Amino acid sequence: MSQDSLKQRAASLLENAGIQIDGPAPTDMRVHDERLYARVFAHGSLGLGESYMDGWWDADDLPGMFTHLLNTQLDMELKTLDTLIAHLKARFINMQRGDNAFEVAKTHYDLGNDLFRAMLGKRLVYSCGYWAEATNLDDAQVAKLDLICRKLKLKPGQRVLDIGCGWGEALKYAAEHYGVHGVGITISQEQAEYARQLCAGLPVDIRLQDYRDIDEPFDAIFSIGMFEHVGPLNYRTYFEVARRCLRADGPDGSGLCLLHSIGSNSTPARPDPWIEKYIFPNSVIPAAGQVAEALQNLFVVEDWHNFGADYDRTLTAWRANFDAAWPQLSAHYDDRFRRMWRYYLSVSTAVFRSRRDQLWQITLSPHGVRGGYRVPR
Repeated sequence: MSQDSLKQRAASLLENAGIQIDGPAPTDMRVHDERLYARVFAHGSLGLGESYMDGWWDADDLPGMFTHLLNTQLDMELKTLDTLIAHLKARFINMQRGDNAFEVAKTHYDLGNDLFRAMLGKRLVYSCGYWAEATNLDDAQVAKLDLICRKLKLKPGQRVLDIGCGWGEALKYAAEHYGVHGVGITISQEQAEYARQLCAGLPVDIRLQDYRDIDEPFDAIFSIGMFEHVGPLNYRTYFEVARRCLRADGPDGSGLCLLHSIGSNSTPARPDPWIEKYIFPNSVIPAAGQVAEALQNLFVVEDWHNFGADYDRTLTAWRANFDAAWPQLSAHYDDRFRRMWRYYLSVSTAVFRSRRDQLWQITLSPHGVRGGYRVPR
């Protein structure tokens, strides 16, 4: 097809989503390089993201533009060989074992604590905040951490495991406010070093360790924003590890485990090629059916809480923090990185704003809490 024909096809598709090429609205696409159309039709979302990184197009309201695209399912028109390859890899190849399990840490979480400190706010908590009553990011993250502690019914002296502890903020909060002793495991060297300093003086042990290697008893277990890196071929193993480590002899007959994870409404194992290449390699958003099947005969689901709409506000706050900090961050990151990071945050915002993906907190017990479990909100 000629470049003009490709442009006409693109304009027709975008019109269905209420988006114009070089139109006046904040959600319209401004094209700076006409090669964009061939690149996108050849490589789908990968071509769209890379062309944005290269400065070939812009939109004043990038999250709004992508919300229009997702609400009208326009992304389904851009399935390419790159999409198929990402899907087949996720479904049939275990990309989360061995050295591959550590790739996401090297690519993403070890980028630099300066970046995450600037973006995430007062606490380095890289997951959805809980905005039921909060009016700002810092309060939303505290509300989320406290909600998790209340759901787990934490008590002084209990031993708690955090699978994928990040920078240690959740264990620090649980130790300071609920008097627990904690073990946190992460595959990121940068996160482990920071978490050890953050939790210095508290009964918290931070380890650079794969979750599959842990085998010791805990009164409660939580995992916040890590399950997305486990991979569908390992979901059963993940829950088996949690089950063998969770004591089931508490006063009400059961220990508790809480999984905080993004979840997908769509067909399982369909990672986005651009996200796979530039942001979260070897990562897959789980589908509800996959999670339910993986925990069968291991846990009773006491509660399945969805507050995915809160991720819109969380990501919007992160993007504002990133933009405000860019004058300082630009000394260590180039403009292509800036565009890549804003694209990532903007697309992610649209995914949750359109309710394409969800945020789940799933509370589990080994045998069911005697007399039932009333879940805090």
